[in-house]
Amino acid sequence: MKSYPFPEVITDITAKFTKIKASDYQEHGQYKIIDQGKEAVAGYTDDASLVNGQLLPVVVFGDHTRVLKYVDEPIALGADGAKALWANPHLAHARYVYYYLRSIQIKEAGYSRHFKFLKEVEIPIPFKGDAPDFDGQIRIAHLLGKVEGLIAERKQHLQQLDDLLKSVFLEMFGDPVRNEKGWTPAPLEQLGSINRGVSKHRPRNDPKLLGGPHPLIQTGEVSSAGTYITTYTQTYSDLGFSQSKRWPAGTLCITIAANIAQTGILTFDACFPDSVVGFLAHEGESNTLYVLGLFWFFQAILEKNAPAAAQKNINLVILRALSVPKPPIKLQNEFATVVEKIEALKSRYQKSLADLEALYGALSQQAFKEGLDLSRVVLPAAPIEGEDPVAATVPAPITAPVIELPETDLLLPALQDRTQLAPLLRFWLEAYRTQLGSEAFSLERFIAAAQTRLAELHPDDDFALGASDYDAIKAWVFDALAAGTLAQAFDDDGNRIELKVVQA
Repeated sequence: MKSYPFPEVITDITAKFTKIKASDYQEHGQYKIIDQGKEAVAGYTDDASLVNGQLLPVVVFGDHTRVLKYVDEPIALGADGAKALWANPHLAHARYVYYYLRSIQIKEAGYSRHFKFLKEVEIPIPFKGDAPDFDGQIRIAHLLGKVEGLIAERKQHLQQLDDLLKSVFLEMFGDPVRNEKGWTPAPLEQLGSINRGVSKHRPRNDPKLLGGPHPLIQTGEVSSAGTYITTYTQTYSDLGFSQSKRWPAGTLCITIAANIAQTGILTFDACFPDSVVGFLAHEGESNTLYVLGLFWFFQAILEKNAPAAAQKNINLVILRALSVPKPPIKLQNEFATVVEKIEALKSRYQKSLADLEALYGALSQQAFKEGLDLSRVVLPAAPIEGEDPVAATVPAPITAPVIELPETDLLLPALQDRTQLAPLLRFWLEAYRTQLGSEAFSLERFIAAAQTRLAELHPDDDFALGASDYDAIKAWVFDALAAGTLAQAFDDDGNRIELKVVQA
């Protein structure tokens, strides 16, 4: 490795672009607009004069946000803070540089400019003899790209399972805001007791209140928890605990300030401040998991209608009086059973995701210090061909009915021998096709449903569908198109081709 100052490897070519204001972004168009935001693609334009396709590939850096993106196609550049960086092709492969810049910590300066800090770094370049080792750079970029792709896939699976849960809720209860199924409405306080957490002092202002055996949950930990709160970062001392209140495991926590009406269920006894409300279900009246599901749909409304103040918030009066559907407890419990099964699958995906992120971090650190043996990393047929660095990885929410995958004698052979999965998948695909009605065929929805079904039957292993299984699904789709049971149609709203069932 040889280290080079940033200016010897990277040239700022932002001036080669005519930047586009956010107000001029289009929802559709011929060219992608890349800016400094977190979204992979900010918008589109049809104006070719705004596009620079000569100096490619480029790394886009967010001067305010520190976000990095790799782009190898003609794009337009969004205004306000987006920097286009070009790697010297005689010294470094641009994608290698992109991954190196992602591996370093850039000083945080709020919404100030950060490019001045980026220009201070030195970039290690692999050499073979007296010349840059481009094969080594490509191998590093290819390896990190593959792991990054697996991470994105795991995140997509988790998102699909969250969407699946919402789809199940809608199928069982209808939209709770409109109460589509006409359940008896009731104020939320009829379903359970609702009280604020107790916190007489801000713990950060008095160190004597912290550092003891009593878990203390913060608003942000509720907002980011998902279904269950499983970790905490702060604790109360005995003194702090004496001025607070302990809530039991199973309490539904609801934020009423900052991030309004976000929820999470405690998996351990804990305290929380008065910016969080605790809900304890009344036996026979409600299931906590059903009430949590209600907030998936009521959260946006509560946030929008929160009283205006220095900081928007809601109060106990609003929450207790919130009118919600009250379906039979038996149906609520059935929904809770589905949630628990899907959460068990999510927990395995989350562990896999954590392992992949740890692997990515370790590989990234070693790769740029010559700590990796790259001899077994096969060069791609064309350097980093086919990877789409700006493709969105979050699927659209699922709102169609739940997919029912029936029992079959094909199950046992498939669980015992993965090579027998193809007949099972084809059987389930035919069952899915008969349920579609006027809905479009969704590969993502089918895979999520099949993955969930297999996990229920094979709970001890991470029974993930692999590339050969996806090939079997695609083969069925092509066969169905050839047989005329599926047909291509154009979705005007989504501006895309979709597959529909051919009605007999």
